[in-house]
Amino acid sequence: MTRTTSAVARALERIERLDPALHAFIEVWPETALAREREALARRLPLGGLPFAVKGPSGIRSYAARRLIAAGGVPVGATSVPGPGTVWQTWGQGARGRTVNPWRADRTPGGSSAGAAVAVAAGMAEAATGSDGAGSVRIPAAWCGVFGLKTTNGLLPSPDRTGLASAGVFARSAAAAEPYLRRVLGGGGPPDEAFGLPLPLPLPAVYSEDLGFAEVDPEVAAVVRAAVDRLVAAGTVRLLDRDAGLLDPAGAWTAVRGGPPDDPEAVRVRRTNGERLEALFSGGALLLTPATPNRPHGHEGPGSRYSTALTWAFNLSGHPAASLPAGFTGDGCPVGLQLVASRGADLGLLAAARAVEDALPAAPTPPPPGHR
Repeated sequence: MTRTTSAVARALERIERLDPALHAFIEVWPETALAREREALARRLPLGGLPFAVKGPSGIRSYAARRLIAAGGVPVGATSVPGPGTVWQTWGQGARGRTVNPWRADRTPGGSSAGAAVAVAAGMAEAATGSDGAGSVRIPAAWCGVFGLKTTNGLLPSPDRTGLASAGVFARSAAAAEPYLRRVLGGGGPPDEAFGLPLPLPLPAVYSEDLGFAEVDPEVAAVVRAAVDRLVAAGTVRLLDRDAGLLDPAGAWTAVRGGPPDDPEAVRVRRTNGERLEALFSGGALLLTPATPNRPHGHEGPGSRYSTALTWAFNLSGHPAASLPAGFTGDGCPVGLQLVASRGADLGLLAAARAVEDALPAAPTPPPPGHR
């Protein structure tokens, strides 16, 4: 059996073995996946049959999935999203029940791309598609301990008429995400040869714990700050003295999502934050923040705290943003470090994420269900 053949076989075997406990998938397509793999190998397509998962029941029809399949990627199944009556930002509903966090079954994996993050974290797929309208890629990536990237709004086709949602990808690391992003962005983004170009170090960056308004769990903040300090000590990042304070985007986001988007206060918040971000990102600077203000909460819901507090400003502004593993809280919950870059600088963001993860300890994989 060749390596590419075994990659799909391993993915399907792990889904069969692990998903009864994790509930990451709503559908699995073993026969179709194996047939696609044979075709990809026979045609010597670039991705060579590498297995990926798609978000939700319509994910197989997304632009990203079509691009990946055309390049020889193999969709192995559709992953969970929030079920009817659930709080949209809280969890997913798999074929066998509520999706659980692979690190702690009593905690949510985040959402709405819940199953996609779990599938990648547990090794049931090497990557997964996602969409991010308020943090729906970055939050589950942070809480499941994997890499997740939201592309620049409008860079790729999206069915979201509000313009808030954009396509995203999950992988075990930024390095592992590169082959998938190479194929997805190749048809609608920067030129293919731009991938893999190293960035000069140290990277100029601005760190903000709370963006000027969020209430952040002190332990989450401490984990992220320790990761940032490590990046500075390693010569990967050079912190700039710039103001990263924004106006709380909650009301503006809600107005854009539910209308009217021309609400005067929403317009003011978007304009003010846009001006502040333009100044912050001048000269190619990055913005570093915690990906979420809180650790993964229980399955009963987030309570009064918005897990989106540090992510949805960049859905309003359109900037590309990623979450990568920063460490763990004392109770065993993963914490994500958010990286944000200038609009259209998706490849630069990916390169920066690769440099950052090279300077941080390798992210561990969660233990199998029942061995925690």
